[in-house]
Amino acid sequence: MAQILTNIYDWYRDLMDNQSDPRVADWPMMSSPFPTLGLCIFYAYFSKSLAPKLMEKRKPMDLRNTLVIYNLFQTIFSTWIFYEYLQSGWGGHYSFRCQPVDYSDNPLALRMARTCWWYYVSKFTEFFDTLFFILRKKTQHVSTLHVIHHGCMPFSVWMGMKFAPGKCCTPGSAPITSQPLTSSN
Repeated sequence: MAQILTNIYDWYRDLMDNQSDPRVADWPMMSSPFPTLGLCIFYAYFSKSLAPKLMEKRKPMDLRNTLVIYNLFQTIFSTWIFYEYLQSGWGGHYSFRCQPVDYSDNPLALRMARTCWWYYVSKFTEFFDTLFFILRKKTQHVSTLHVIHHGCMPFSVWMGMKFAPGKCCTPGSAPITSQPLTSSN
């Protein structure tokens, strides 16, 4: 049993230390999957159990002004992320057929990686959608599918961010490369 646990630990360390993108290793929330996984699990528990119980005997909250500000923020944040994706690759430097990851310290490659990280952060800001539904007692919108979707997205984006920020290929369609992007790509 001890050997199995040692093998699992060694596999995990190899995966995190040697198989992932070293540029993002020290970025917030990127060193380990456990903080993201913990937040996703807490989100599901909070959304389907704790928050509805806390709101059970309370009146719905009027959050119109808060929602206007939140939706404006989300719109600006998403627009900025889209702009950054265009500027760091999809607006002319990337192939639409397949784009391998550029693991170099090329400024465009780092810009794409940072943009992917901000997209990852945006998956957490979207948790507030559910909170606002619950506070307004619109729990019919908090379906199991809704909670699964929002609860899984941060973790799935974390995996892409940890191992291949900026890649867009079907598996096996192109090798991962460490070659810097050029304007001829």
